[in-house]
Amino acid sequence: MALASAIPTLSPRMSGIKASPASVLRRRARELRAAGRDIIELSSGNLDFPTPDHVIAAAHDAALRGETRYTDVDGTPELKRAVQAALRRDHHLDYGLDEIVITNGSTQALFNALLATLGPDDEVIIPAPYWAPYLDQVRLSGGTPVVMPCVQNNGFKLRAEDLQAAISARTRWIVINNPVNPSGALYSPEDLTEIAAVLLKHPDIFVLADGLYEHIVFGGVPAPTLANIAPRLKPRTLTVSGLAKSYAMMGWRIGYAAGPAALIRAMIAIQSQTTSGASSISQAAAVAALDGAQDVLLERAAILRARRDRFAELVNGCAGLSCTPPEGTFYLLVNCAGVIGKRSPDGKVIETDRDFSTYLLEEADVVVFPGEDLGLSPYVRISFANPSSTIEEAARRLKRACEALQ
Repeated sequence: MALASAIPTLSPRMSGIKASPASVLRRRARELRAAGRDIIELSSGNLDFPTPDHVIAAAHDAALRGETRYTDVDGTPELKRAVQAALRRDHHLDYGLDEIVITNGSTQALFNALLATLGPDDEVIIPAPYWAPYLDQVRLSGGTPVVMPCVQNNGFKLRAEDLQAAISARTRWIVINNPVNPSGALYSPEDLTEIAAVLLKHPDIFVLADGLYEHIVFGGVPAPTLANIAPRLKPRTLTVSGLAKSYAMMGWRIGYAAGPAALIRAMIAIQSQTTSGASSISQAAAVAALDGAQDVLLERAAILRARRDRFAELVNGCAGLSCTPPEGTFYLLVNCAGVIGKRSPDGKVIETDRDFSTYLLEEADVVVFPGEDLGLSPYVRISFANPSSTIEEAARRLKRACEALQ
């Protein structure tokens, strides 16, 4: 007798929803490593820095004290106070504890906000290039992503006039990621002031200010955020961040959001019925990270800046590739137009940046992120959050692979 289908009929909301491109690439890289290949992964959002020792010690101490039970859904009072102090220190923003929620990574903060607010036909303006999950989070929440291409000659940043042109009667949110994953573009206070001038004319539009990479900038101060630059927008801005990138705490899964109390309450309600609260041990570690000495942020930014400069120099020496050193994040956005149309040694034509990414993986044992999945072609995203020796070897492989194309 035939077995019934292994899963029930999928919801219509799953139409077009796929696993994140980053997770697919990571899985393929693991498969190749398991087969004995020496794979250099330049596609992930992981840093090669360790979590600071005092942060790990705080987690250990919390575990020994028995802080291993469920916490409040919205986070421990200690961590909420630490976030409150960090927002005041870094951005001169004041939030009450009822205006802050701790989440299982910043991704959850973004999704909870969209799920709590979007209805059918609501639109969310997303500048491109973008972090790929923004689009599917909007779709899963019932809304429609409106992608706004940002031209290279404006540094891949959204212009005020383009924002105005994208706004419709259905616009509910705009996403401002600063600095931008994947381009590393940094919105200056002047850039944000121009964007704010447009938004102030449209009082029904809210701002998702994603600052996950806010401390990985190369000018010495955290990336600015709209709620600080334009105080009149603060009541309709959700400021989102986390500890993954700044403190090399990717696997600890701690994010947070600060914004209007009514929105925060709705986000907490959603979280209470889905994941519930974040890890108690991770929250104790996060308190130590936020309340402790912040010297490590500048020290690591300086290391990343040196790696950025070296890798950009090497990539620009590869035939058909070009890039401009970014102002933030740890990614190079590499223009690969010069290899499009060429043939690999086995005769395959490189027609897209995805083809080029596949070629690099299969022939050079290097994993890069295709720009097609980031809203920008023909580009690839390459991480320089790797040891210098890895960067040098990766560049040699890239150079050989480019020279082998005809």
